[in-house]
Amino acid sequence: MSNSSSARTVAETLRIDHVGQRGDGVALVNGQTRFVPYTLAGETVEAAPLSGQADRLQLLRVVNASTERIAPFCNHFGRCGGCAIQHWQPEYYQAWKRQLVVDVLARAGIDCPVDALIDAHGAGRRRLVVHARRDADGSVPVGFTAPNSHAVVPIDACPILDPALHGALDAARALAEVLKPVNKPLDIQITAANNGLDVDVRGSGPLPTTAITALSKVAERYKLARLTRHGELVLMRTPPAIEIGAAKVVLPPGSFLQATVAGEEALAALVMQHCGKAKRIVDLFCGVGPFALRLAAKARVEAYDSDAGAIGALQKAAASAHGLKPLKAEVCDLFRRPLLPQQLREFDVAVFDPPRQGAEAQTRQLAASKIPVIVAVSCNPTTFARDARILLDNGYRIDSVTPVDQFRHTPHVELVARFLRPR
Repeated sequence: MSNSSSARTVAETLRIDHVGQRGDGVALVNGQTRFVPYTLAGETVEAAPLSGQADRLQLLRVVNASTERIAPFCNHFGRCGGCAIQHWQPEYYQAWKRQLVVDVLARAGIDCPVDALIDAHGAGRRRLVVHARRDADGSVPVGFTAPNSHAVVPIDACPILDPALHGALDAARALAEVLKPVNKPLDIQITAANNGLDVDVRGSGPLPTTAITALSKVAERYKLARLTRHGELVLMRTPPAIEIGAAKVVLPPGSFLQATVAGEEALAALVMQHCGKAKRIVDLFCGVGPFALRLAAKARVEAYDSDAGAIGALQKAAASAHGLKPLKAEVCDLFRRPLLPQQLREFDVAVFDPPRQGAEAQTRQLAASKIPVIVAVSCNPTTFARDARILLDNGYRIDSVTPVDQFRHTPHVELVARFLRPR
């Protein structure tokens, strides 16, 4: 938020109509839509246009505040682009987040009940990506990017992180000091494994031996489980691992995990519930196996993903776990080579959890199959609605949609849905 006199000379007074899909307040002005971040429905605010963005404004002052407004809990809120909403009472925020799913489905012509939102923030985020960029004065701020900007906002603490990430920001600053980015920012991905922090650094380019040695010293100082650069090993004190069901999974460098432990558990519980007593299950876009390894406790599972590292980790975890039924895991690009109906005919249930772009090609093959139950997990309600429409238009019906919130304080929402093919 700015208080500069130049910004005030072009200030507008607006009344906020509602909170939009991105978490911004929406004002309707002479038939045009204007977006003002950090505002709530019913508020009167002063705002100024952002350079080059006719429809997005910068909040200057809340003139008349909503009774639903609360004080943000983080000192960086409004400068850091990580959180969009900390200023709204939880019950209203949760209702809005559920409504995001309802509205997307309605626009796609999908009429089905939507369950109450599950809060899956738990202990907080167990993974983060921070950025480091050299400023003109030679300093190297480490933190998150500012809203609608590539500028790095230095972060000394983040209250939405899992306590298991304690020390992560200090380690990131020490790594950035060694690498001293010049032409482009560093991206430092840090994941809290059960036995320490797993760090992958990207954007550094080739490094001399002296830099590798210095990075190794940082890894030892901060007791990192593993440090990699673009996935290549710099130092490993212990293989970073997590537990999934009865299995121990050693994480591939830079691997994807659900943002929170509670989020993974909530999504997995819904998937398990929807799979019921199925005997043969296919898990598409399986990653390191958050669903497959749990489902294999009661059913034969085949799992597919394009990430060879994730599949390798899943195979090793399944081989060393006790009490699992047969679990087959294979590398397969489901965007280019989706499983075909004849490959799906032996399964009782298909589970699919694609990236944000959804799984249109695979969904078309699922829609052409006779598989009786399909369980969809999505981190993007818009692409979910597109894929759901394909299934519905080919004879499936949707009987359950449950939104899950593991990205609290943001507009991101996940969901789990079940589709049935009438017999």
